[in-house]
Amino acid sequence: MKRVIEVEGMCCERCAERAEKKLRLLDGVSGAKANFKKGVIFVETELPDEALAACVTEAGFAVKCIRERKGLFG
Repeated sequence: MKRVIEVEGMCCERCAERAEKKLRLLDGVSGAKANFKKGVIFVETELPDEALAACVTEAGFAVKCIRERKGLFG
């Protein structure tokens, strides 16, 4: 299932890469792509929202919300 995680505190490309790497290390995540300009991370996973939120928080970002990704542009 494709999810969109809206975050605060992602201010540069390096932050986005850190978030992506942290999520990709989780078993059950098949892909992650962060956009620091929009403050979102696109994730393909079967994990529950709580696990995703914990991982992103551990990476140093505040999670605003997690929602299902609908359509091509989110």
